[in-house]
Amino acid sequence: MTTVGIIGAGNIGSAVAKAVIGAGYDVVIANSRGPETLAELVAELGPKARAATAEEAGAAGDIVVVTVPLHAISKIPVEPLAGKIVLDTNNYYYERDGRIPALDAGETTTSQLLQEHLPQSTVVKAFNHIAAAEILTDTAPAGTPGRRALAVSSDSPEAVELVTRLYDELGFDAVDVSPLSESWRVERDRPAYVVRQDAEELRANLARANRLP
Repeated sequence: MTTVGIIGAGNIGSAVAKAVIGAGYDVVIANSRGPETLAELVAELGPKARAATAEEAGAAGDIVVVTVPLHAISKIPVEPLAGKIVLDTNNYYYERDGRIPALDAGETTTSQLLQEHLPQSTVVKAFNHIAAAEILTDTAPAGTPGRRALAVSSDSPEAVELVTRLYDELGFDAVDVSPLSESWRVERDRPAYVVRQDAEELRANLARANRLP
């Protein structure tokens, strides 16, 4: 797999783009305003990146990263992502997204909502509990003591394996918190959310999370 499609060019999307390009991948990136608005970012990313529509980014990616506000996931194109592994970076901010009763009641997770929208894709939770800048700065080679760990969650062992490998390429350890229904453990207001932790600390934080914050 050599091309990463990224739908969403905000802080996380831009940081993931820079990180995967540094690891040797090509990037096709899209936002909601049109490819022409991404000229500055693409110039910064260099020759391994190009701007596109969301449909084009989804079609071009061997894997696809969806990193848009939760209230916008209904606009994610479905068909171009069919059959692909889709990395979901989302978090639920009711102040931004409006109240979603099923999330408030702990009946589902943000990634499960995306999976429902993309029934022919394989959704995997990734990169949702790290500040964007730290994707590029808080990295270390494999085996480094205290290496930062990130959680991965999916209903697909293949997707978990892929993200685990990608995390390692980018400089992180991985902790599996599958299936997707358990991904709430790394969502907003839980102990593992946006704190620096190694694998042992992350496992402990995931274990002590409460279903409802």
